[in-house]
This record gives sequence, structure tokens and C-alpha cells, in this order.
Amino acid sequence: MTGLPPRELATSTKAHWHVAGVSVRGVSHVKRNQPCQDAHFWREFPGAAMVVSVADGAGSASLSQLGAARAAVSSVDWVAELMNGQLPMLDEEWRQLLLAALETAHESVTTVAEKRKVTTRELATTLILAIVTLDTVACVQVGDGACVVLTEEGEVESVTAPQRGEHLNETFFFTAPNYQEAAQFSIWHGSVRGVAVFSDGLQMLALKMPEGRPHPAFFMPLFDMVAAQENTREVEEELRVFLQSDRITARADDDLTLVVASIHHL
Repeated sequence: MTGLPPRELATSTKAHWHVAGVSVRGVSHVKRNQPCQDAHFWREFPGAAMVVSVADGAGSASLSQLGAARAAVSSVDWVAELMNGQLPMLDEEWRQLLLAALETAHESVTTVAEKRKVTTRELATTLILAIVTLDTVACVQVGDGACVVLTEEGEVESVTAPQRGEHLNETFFFTAPNYQEAAQFSIWHGSVRGVAVFSDGLQMLALKMPEGRPHPAFFMPLFDMVAAQENTREVEEELRVFLQSDRITARADDDLTLVVASIHHL
């Protein structure tokens, strides 16, 4: 990284994240006896920094659940290794950090395909990767789904938006050879109170389409629910019940992944 010296992670910061994340099998996958092909992963660092990933495996790919899991875990792990207790200062440095993680995750998925003697297409997946601090959300996305931020003022704003191709139902996949060309980078600056990352199964409920603007009525109860609880297992069970409720499944039959984080000041 170039430019100004990187910021040290403020290990004395009296704040940490309440995080809840779940991936559930969609109604259509249950009917077809398919596994959940979504995956998510997250890690928190000292100084109230966090990295989270969400991957949505292609329904038509035979091993997409493996591709999604590998992409989600390897991208987060690589960010953790590259950050090494420091944060970028400039937007271009954030972009280079995200790009390096994207490239490493792509290589990791390709390696899995080679070991299984299949094409990378059989592990096709989308990927959203977000690095979150108290004043920045740096995100890269290939494919559908989105990342939104809750500001200190209580506004819910888009960081990224779903990506679509020229044709109906055409989706960009992180496993495609041209994944870097399709990558959407976004660096959001401001006071961060919360963040949510979700797969495309929820986007018609969570976003006003085609603009991609978040519905506050969808997100605010979720942010409040996560903020109010310390027990991660309990809040994730509440989130799972919500995603499997009739209210959601009546309008969304795909696999669903939602990760919600809210900052907690000690």
C-alpha cells in the first residue's frame, strides 16, 4: 500500500460489534432436496474493526455450496492477514486491500475445483466482502445481494447494490474469468452505527428496486434486535426464525443469508 502511513488499530477503543449471521435453505431448495448454497463468514478485530463476507452459490452449479463457503472464508481470512493490526488511510488503499482479498479467494476456489477435477463453473458463486470500522465501510461485490450501512443519525444507506447483466436473470459470478471487471468497489465514509450484508434472496424485500435503496422498515427492527442482545446464539436463532417465517418465505423462495452488525459502546 502507498500514500499516507496506515492507521494503527485503536486497541483501546471501548466498543465492539454485536453480530448475528445466518444462512437458511430456501423453500425451492427444500422442495428439490438441494442443500443451502449460501455461505457467510465474519471476524472482529481489536479497535472495533470487522470484516464480513456473504456468498451465494449458483443454483445450477453442482458444487456451488463449496464454492460459496470457500470464497466466504478465504476472503475474510486474507483481509485479516493483510490488515495485520493496521488500517488503510486512502480510498485507493482500501480498494487494493479488497482486490487482493478478491484475487486470493478466487485462487482458493480455483484450487478446490482443480482438486475435485471439475471446472470452476461447478463452484459458481457470487461474493460480497465488507470491511467495517467506526468511520468507514469498504466493500467489494461481484453479483447480486447488497451491503447497507446504518448511520449514527439513524439513516439506512446503500453501500453497494445488486448487479445484473444485460439480460433478464443474468447474474455475474465471482468464479467467472472476468470477475475483476464485474467487481463493484464502494468506500463509504461517515459515523457507522451498524451494517447489514445479505444475499439476493432478500433483495426484493429489503430494497426498493430497481434503484436498490434500502427499506428502513425492513432493517431497523433487525438492527435494534441485534443491538439489544449480547448472546450471539440467541439472536441468530431469532434471525433464523425471522428468515423462515411465512412473511419472508411467501415472497422469497431462494436460499437466504443475512448478517447484521450493530456497534456497542462500553
